[in-house]
Amino acid sequence: MKRVHVAAAVIRGTDGKILIARRADSQHQGGLWEFPGGKVEAGESVEAALGRELQEELGIRVESARPLIKVQHDYPDKQVLLDVWEVSAFAGEPHGVEGQPVAWVSARELADYQFPAANEPIVAAARLSDQYLITPDGLETPELLRGLKKAVAGGIKLVQLRAPNGYDPKYRDLAVDATGLCAGKAQLMLKGPLEW
Repeated sequence: MKRVHVAAAVIRGTDGKILIARRADSQHQGGLWEFPGGKVEAGESVEAALGRELQEELGIRVESARPLIKVQHDYPDKQVLLDVWEVSAFAGEPHGVEGQPVAWVSARELADYQFPAANEPIVAAARLSDQYLITPDGLETPELLRGLKKAVAGGIKLVQLRAPNGYDPKYRDLAVDATGLCAGKAQLMLKGPLEW
């Protein structure tokens, strides 16, 4: 089976939106959206390939990037290894140099686009916040809710509400209040019994 090593990028703009590109109909997985990038050539580092491909495809120069995720996927005709980097700074104005449509979308909007199956873990990784709040033990409910409200107002997008004693009815009430505070602003992970 043919193996292909690909360097790909989750490119974030200063507004947090992510750049995606539509594959040409004539390409493998044509017509679907993708994270820009391309094949790593023999003897080329992943970082060098990423820089070269983004210059060729989008007309940008990478200034800051870090590894995000590696995905191996088997298609019927080939096996791909996607070496995905998050690009947080670049020079130039991204555009489809090869005529491909490009779009800036929010992480949430990624679900509205069709991607190749190999890109599903990348979509999931791109949608995760780069930091999240884990609530501490031992705080009284009013103090915890004040801190949670402040954190969400400060931009926290993911919160894990810990439950040292998940069966305590006070925790259930706290979970309801926390759900209200996070609604539409942050994702809330509740740790508690499945019986709820």
